[in-house]
Formats: sequence, structure tokens, C-alpha cells
Amino acid sequence: MVDRRTRRPLRALSALLLAGATGLLFGASLADPAPARAAAIGTQWFDDAADSVLTVQNGEYVDGYGREVVLRGFNVSGESKLAENEGLPFASVADAEKSAAAMRQLTGADAVRFLVTWAYVEPEPGQIDYTYLADVVAQMKAFLDEGIYVFVDFHQDLYSRYIFNSGSWYTGDGAPDWVIADGGYPTENCGICVTWGQNLTSNAAVEDAMYDFWHNRTLTTTAGQISVQSEYLSTAETSLAYIKSALSTAEFDHILGVDPYNEPYAGKYDSGQTSSSWESGVLWPFYEKFRAEMDDAGWQAKEAYIEPNVFWNTDISAYQQAGGLTNIGSIGTHYVFNAHFYDAAALSGILLLGDASDGQYISEFNTIRGNASALGTAAMVSEFGSPVTGYTSDKSPSVLKAMYQALDSGVDGANWWTDAAASSGSVLSGTEWQWDIYNGRHDELMNGNSSKVETSGDAWNGEDYSVVDMDSSGTVDLRYSSKLLDRVYPEAVAGTTLAFTYEDRSPNGSTTMTWNPVPSSMTAVSALVGSGQYSVLVWKSNGGSAPTQINLPLSFTASNTTVVSDLGSVLDPPTYSASNDVAGHAVAVAALPGGGGAERLLLSDPGASGTVHFALVTNGSTTATATQLATAQSELASWVASQKF
Repeated sequence: MVDRRTRRPLRALSALLLAGATGLLFGASLADPAPARAAAIGTQWFDDAADSVLTVQNGEYVDGYGREVVLRGFNVSGESKLAENEGLPFASVADAEKSAAAMRQLTGADAVRFLVTWAYVEPEPGQIDYTYLADVVAQMKAFLDEGIYVFVDFHQDLYSRYIFNSGSWYTGDGAPDWVIADGGYPTENCGICVTWGQNLTSNAAVEDAMYDFWHNRTLTTTAGQISVQSEYLSTAETSLAYIKSALSTAEFDHILGVDPYNEPYAGKYDSGQTSSSWESGVLWPFYEKFRAEMDDAGWQAKEAYIEPNVFWNTDISAYQQAGGLTNIGSIGTHYVFNAHFYDAAALSGILLLGDASDGQYISEFNTIRGNASALGTAAMVSEFGSPVTGYTSDKSPSVLKAMYQALDSGVDGANWWTDAAASSGSVLSGTEWQWDIYNGRHDELMNGNSSKVETSGDAWNGEDYSVVDMDSSGTVDLRYSSKLLDRVYPEAVAGTTLAFTYEDRSPNGSTTMTWNPVPSSMTAVSALVGSGQYSVLVWKSNGGSAPTQINLPLSFTASNTTVVSDLGSVLDPPTYSASNDVAGHAVAVAALPGGGGAERLLLSDPGASGTVHFALVTNGSTTATATQLATAQSELASWVASQKF
């Protein structure tokens, strides 16, 4: 297949800055400036191919050194849904590079979900736009060069933007124009819909088009007879083969896999069919076919990130449908259980009274853990988030804190210190929705209508979820507090994670949210933590040579970073050094690979496999003495022993 399409040049950044140059008037108070810290760039002996290639083992991501890896980051990006940059997340490679560096520095992210769209891959039947794919790869490389893992997402919402007429209240993304034109669908109409998602069950055109996709309807096109799902699968294989060919071996090592289809839904069910039987009888066979296309494209070692029915875990019972891929048996490690979670009750504005609270989403995220375990694979929460502005955005700081809490641990803060060994569980990987540097500066003609120019928010169906924007000087800024988004998390654990918690002390207006205070009985630990942020990690060593690696937010500076561990306790850890793979210090810091300037804490274990270790990391003190550190170490050791990890 060849490209018949001549693409116009990507518009300059200056054109984007002209649209909505004053930015958003609301939500700015949610963010606070990140403290400065000197940037350091470099790699260590374990930042090699063995570190780069991840596999799924025992329900966790594992690198070549046997370390459990946690992936955290963002979706890149909602911009890909729009026409203004022709389905790309960035207007230029330079903007992609700026974003990747900012993401690494401001949040310590190590993974992104990278959106691509069928409409731009195959704008005409049977014709692949290789220029679009080349642009995708060029922008993807910006993140790979920063040491950030990437998984590709073949994205759709409401099946296609081309279903919607120029005057519609809503829009979509996904399938090309020719699929809709040749499908002969009814005029779209959602009736009295108050959210765009209601189109899934209330818009006959959307329902029919989705139904046809899952039933592989054959369309008569200018290129002849084309079966729509078969064409999608073939296009995916061609795209994946191209992406692999355009990346170096080292770059491809940092590709995690593919999300075959965003937020799948039947459209409508056949007679006698249920949501669960649709998952097992229609959705799962599609994923098996997609898996085969991945293998044929040379992606045999990469995972398919498969999502259940979009309504399986909706927290409004009237909309929830049975599912979660619970009736397909064990699927093995070539697949990852890929879930989304949004608090529909909070978004409704009326069903969640007040803010989210400690442990708000523990049950929902533990269900994700449980479903992945039952399937015999790892879990990824590839979308979660809450709006920055709008009539429910006042809940967002607490909602997001609760979501990150549930990613970190399977037990609420009030009970973590008593139930950590029994209930903390695995640390979930996740990518928040979303990272769009053009937020508030868009120039999107909604459904091609020149009289409906979308400039504010995400420029898509009234949403405003982007955690960043870019000011007039080109600086990327966080729109939420850095305490919330720049987090301590265990990037790579040399063994098995037994428990983890992070108290971020993030703000909710003028209030500091503290959901996991240190027990008053641990007086030395409490004194070290004070009003600062802190994390606790407990793990069982695998006896490997590569260190445990923990992300250090920018708020953890040289003067205030205190580590209390059985491996060593120190205020202001030294810079990491090693001789013949043997660390010079058990507790040390080093830069993350790439140019973002983010840092990591490295904990080196010379002991035998099976040893239980602990580490408290806090920025609550600048004056810790050796005596205080020793007393805190003793308190933590006693706590670990009492928990019987």
C-alpha cells in the first residue's frame, strides 16, 4: 500500500499561541511552583538493555535484573483526537521534546500511553499515510530519548468524528471518513444527553457503527469490498511493522506494547447476548486476532493492553454492566489487563456529596488488582483523572489524591500502619488522562465547522483534563499542585514489593490533605517526618546486583531528603557511585537518564535473597541527627517485625 495523500505542513507553534492567548481564567490556583533543583544528566551501569526490556512475571512488570517495575505517567495526548494537528499529539518534534523533558523533570514519569488514530493512518480505503506514521515515530522518539517507556494506543471515542454533523453538540474520534460514508448510518442524534458518553447508548448512528465494527460488516468502497474489522486489523499490523522498522533496537526495547482498542462497547447486543457474553464471545476473539497481527508485525515480545467493556466498573449502578474479562480464563503474559477508572458519581456533580476521602477508591482499584491476578497477568490503569475546571472541578484535588492512593496501596491511610502486611498489595502502574501542552490555546474547528472554533480546555466535548499547559514564553507548567503530580513511587524494586505508601500532603484549596499520618507511638519517625511528605517501602530482596530505584520529586532537595532504612540512614544522601557493579554507598541518589533533570534514590542490597528491607523517605527535616536517625530506624525495624512481612 502506498500513500496517496499530500499532507499540509504542521502549523507553527505561533499560530497556536494566537488562539486563546490569555489562557484559562480558572484553575490556576490549583498549581504551585516546583522548587528548583540542580539538574544532573547521566546513566549508570544498570541503565542498559537488561534494564530496558520489561516482561510480565508473576503479575508484575520485571526488568532484566529481576526488579519489579512500576510504570507511571500520562496519556499523550487528547490533542491526538483533534484535527488541528492532524491526529498528532504535538505540532512539532520540538514541542514533543519539550514535553518529554518537562514530564520527566516535573513528575518523574517513566511511561506514556501514546495515542494514534485510524482516521489518520488510513484516510482512504486501502491507503496508508506513511507520512503520518513517520510523524508519529518522530514524536514518540522524544519520549524514548528521555528514557520513558511508550505503549501505543489505537484510540477511539464514539467510534468516529465523522459520524457527527457540523452543528452537533458532540464529536468523536477513531474511524476514517470513508468508513462512515460507506456505512450509510442514520443522522446522528443523542436527544437530551448531558454528557458525551451518553452517545454510546442513546445515539443510533454511534450504536450502529460500533455494532458493525464488531460484526465485521463488509462495506462497498472506492477500493472495492472491505470488511471493516478485518481492515482495521490489517492496518494495525502495517502500522506496527512500520513503527518497529523506524526505531532502533534500543528504542524498540522501550516500547511496551499496544492498546488495541480504547474503551470498547458493543453498540448494541444481539438477542440473548449479555455484556459478559459479549466480552467472551466477541471482544476476546478480537483481541486474539489483534495479538496475531502484533506477532506478524514483529511485536511478539510486546504485550497487548486489553480493555474490558467500558461500563464494567462505572461507579453509578444504573450504568454499570457486568464484565471485566472475568469469564475468559487465564490469558497469560502476552496480554496486560488494561483498565480505566473515572469517578462518574463525582463528575455528575450530585452523586458524590463533598470531596473524596481517605480510601475512596481502594475497593475499585483492588478489583483491578484481583481481575489481573485471575487472568494471570499484570494490571495497567491506562486512564484515570478529573477535570481541572468546570462545575465539579472543586472535587478534583481530593479525587486525584484518592486515585493515586489506590494505585499505591490496597489499604486506606487510616489502616495502613496496622494492615500493611496483609492488605497493601502490589503497586499499580497507571497513566493519567492527560498531558496536552496546548490546553486553552487550541484552534479546533469542531466537526469541521468554521463557526464553532474550540479554543478552551482540551477543545474536545467540553473536557478540561490536561494536567499541564504552556505559557506565552513556551514554558510547560503544571495545573495541579506539584505535590500531587510529582510523586515518590518505586520505579524498580530489587525483589518483591510487600507494602508501599506515599503521603503527598497535597492541597485542597487552603487545606492540606493528610490521610496517612505516622502513628504517634513512633515518636522519632513522627519527628523526622513532621509536616513533610513521606513514603515507606517494604520489600523482599531477590539477591540481585541492581539497586532498588525510587523516584524523588523536586520537593525532595539535597538539604531535606532523609532516608531511614535497614540498609543505612542518612540526611542528604551522597551521589551514587559503583565499582564493578558494587555500589559505593548503600543509600545514594543519581539522575534519571535523559535531559529532564529528575533524580532517583538508589538502595543497594549486598545481602542474601529473601531478606526483608524497609525504607522511609521524607523531606520533613533539614536537621536530622545521627541519634534521631538511629532511633527512627529502630522504630521502623520493630514495626516491620510486628507486621510479620
